[in-house]
Amino acid sequence: MQDIRDTRDRHDTVEPRASEKHIGPDHQLPPPKRSGGIRILVWVVILLLFALLFWWVMHHRQAPAATGGGRRAAAGGTVTLTTSTAKQGSIGVYLDAIGTVTPVYTTTIISQVTGVISQVRYREGQMVHRGQSLIQIDPRPFQANVLTAQGALQRDTNLLAQAEMDLKRYQDAWARNAIPKQTLDDQEKIVLQDQGTVKADTGTLQYDQVQLGFTNITSPITGRVGLRLVDPGNLATASSSTPLAVVTQIQPITVVFTIPEDNVSQLQQQMLHGKALTVDALDRSNEAKLDSGTLEATDNQIDTTTGTLKLRALFQNKTNALFPNQFVNARLLLNTLENVVLIPSSTIQHNGDVSYVFLIQNNAAHIHNLKPGVTEGGLTQVQGLNAGDVVADSSFEKIQDGSKIVVSKAKILPSNDESNAP
Repeated sequence: MQDIRDTRDRHDTVEPRASEKHIGPDHQLPPPKRSGGIRILVWVVILLLFALLFWWVMHHRQAPAATGGGRRAAAGGTVTLTTSTAKQGSIGVYLDAIGTVTPVYTTTIISQVTGVISQVRYREGQMVHRGQSLIQIDPRPFQANVLTAQGALQRDTNLLAQAEMDLKRYQDAWARNAIPKQTLDDQEKIVLQDQGTVKADTGTLQYDQVQLGFTNITSPITGRVGLRLVDPGNLATASSSTPLAVVTQIQPITVVFTIPEDNVSQLQQQMLHGKALTVDALDRSNEAKLDSGTLEATDNQIDTTTGTLKLRALFQNKTNALFPNQFVNARLLLNTLENVVLIPSSTIQHNGDVSYVFLIQNNAAHIHNLKPGVTEGGLTQVQGLNAGDVVADSSFEKIQDGSKIVVSKAKILPSNDESNAP
């Protein structure tokens, strides 16, 4: 069986013919080329699809903006919202500025005499009154000077009295022609000399008494004394630049702030009427009112560097809320608008330079343009509305011009995509 299979295999093997010639690679026909037009057509179709998809996306983005937002376009039914009513009232016109708390008086106390400090009679940060003793300098050398001056004055006063007695005798003797005229004239001049000596002694005594008074250093104003600058045993030097204590007046106190020169004319008009302008001092966050005062004075010229005018307001500061050199926000009440229409500032929407509200009429919201004015405390004075008009105060992302509405008694929180533009 093996021989039969081998014989068949040999018969199946085809020998190459001698007459067939071998064809080389360089003589073979090239493979058929694929069509390039099909490939270009495929890319064109793909690009068209992408362009169509891009146009569709942009069209659907712009469509909600043109119709008042995605939710507004989709909300064709009734919109639930809260409302506010325009009211007639008064609102203040304020000028806001950054001010510095400035004491009316700040006294730096220095020594008028030279001596050793024996006592410091104040506590750091203590409220002191005018005339209260603060520092005591050793008075003994000055007491001795006063005693010496008193002795000299007493001696010269008695010499003057003796000279006047002699003058009286000489005058009586001259009347009887008992003494020459020269003796009388000499005695008159001696009296005048003694009078001058007494005056000099009196001045010396008064000077020494003043120097003695300088040893007891008192506060010239009522205020708060600062940290202790000297200790007992220190040497105080006359007319030294080193202060012994600093006293600052706290009540009343002032705030210095600036306003733009554009508002100076308005301020002048109010001041010409003799009206006391109110100034509020608020903290740095502009939330808590520290105190309320009145405008005290203005500077006499505008600062050309900054284009501002300095103002000073006076505060009683009864609660000591204002501290010297503290930065505060000053609010000057320049004017009060009476009998104007007021609406909550949250009801006003904006579209570029145009301001409007959704006016509620016949259970429908209508876009109503207006002109806003002064804003204060969450209220805005407007022109274009009447007192009693009802406007929308929520759900602005859903309202369209002419939308039917339902007024909700509960407060409606705004959604994240709420916009101020219609």
